[in-house]
Amino acid sequence: MDTSKLPATLEMLLHSTELDPAKWIDFPEYGFRQYFLWKNAETGASIALLEYQQGGRIPVKHTHASNQFMYCLEGDYEYTDTQLRLKPGSFYMNPKDHPHGPTIAHARSVLIEIYDGPHYYAKPVFHTDESIGGFLSQQDKE
Repeated sequence: MDTSKLPATLEMLLHSTELDPAKWIDFPEYGFRQYFLWKNAETGASIALLEYQQGGRIPVKHTHASNQFMYCLEGDYEYTDTQLRLKPGSFYMNPKDHPHGPTIAHARSVLIEIYDGPHYYAKPVFHTDESIGGFLSQQDKE
């Protein structure tokens, strides 16, 4: 598409066929990968795609430093402690500071994940310094 004739805008449009393969963050030990569609460097808020292989997981109970929202596009993804299962069309909201997890993908799962602020107070075991950069709260947990 020739974008040179489009009016200038602050809006953003990205199609799934335009995702840069090099921008996926892989978590091979846990069977998933993440692609940030949008990030706000000032607030830590973000929107990302999560793609879990069957058997992919988050191995531990954890909390977030902001509200977490997820929408399931495909698959079967379970929060095992509460037995909440996200299937296509499911919306999930987890409030700031609420312990949740671990999780397991019973089938290949694709989720949209949104945070309205920084993701964590401290780096969880399934992240690296590179993958969590910019998403830790700058404030001590109250």
